[in-house]
Amino acid sequence: MPDDPVRNPKDIVREGYDRISYSYRDDAGTASDRYEEWLAQLTPLLEDGDPVLDIGCGCGVPATKLLAQRFLVTGVDLSAVQVERARRLVPAARFLCEDITLVGFEEHSFSAIVCLFTLIHIPLDEQPAIIRKLGLWLRPGGYLLATVGTKAWTGIDENWHGAPMYWSHTERQTYLRWLEESGFKVLWDRFIPEGTGGHTLVLARSATESVSI
Repeated sequence: MPDDPVRNPKDIVREGYDRISYSYRDDAGTASDRYEEWLAQLTPLLEDGDPVLDIGCGCGVPATKLLAQRFLVTGVDLSAVQVERARRLVPAARFLCEDITLVGFEEHSFSAIVCLFTLIHIPLDEQPAIIRKLGLWLRPGGYLLATVGTKAWTGIDENWHGAPMYWSHTERQTYLRWLEESGFKVLWDRFIPEGTGGHTLVLARSATESVSI
């Protein structure tokens, strides 16, 4: 289903997570054990105190909280309710309530960027530009850990955890190509099953020398 011209996709995502924040994830981050496993693929590559960007940080648990135990973490999320909870649950991190397609950071600001289940909530035609920005925000040789689509689909679930929710993603091979075209080297990708489908988890490294994209 194409984007609804009447209903702004970003408003659907923002309002959806504002409504379902507590039902989607409790303060302990229950039912999110996979995050610790995924982050364990990234954290050994970093040094204590490295700056890390968590895009789509949600309420801050479990991913941001785990990262903040060792790193200087900046979390960004579209939902004001999620960010308010994150500031309470993870006081060691810094949080911004912003649209990631509009927010700006200086080039080479971060040693790593974590982007779990976030790109897939953004209209597809905006995603290649975001990936290019991620490459600029990373230090040369920095790492990106992200979940992306496995199969192409765009649509709205009118009752996802109790609220409408929007998704937009293309197939795995296109994401891998977009990453490579943006200067990343894909180190590995893995299928992450979920329900009757799933997503693709990717670990990629930015160019080891500064480049303009």
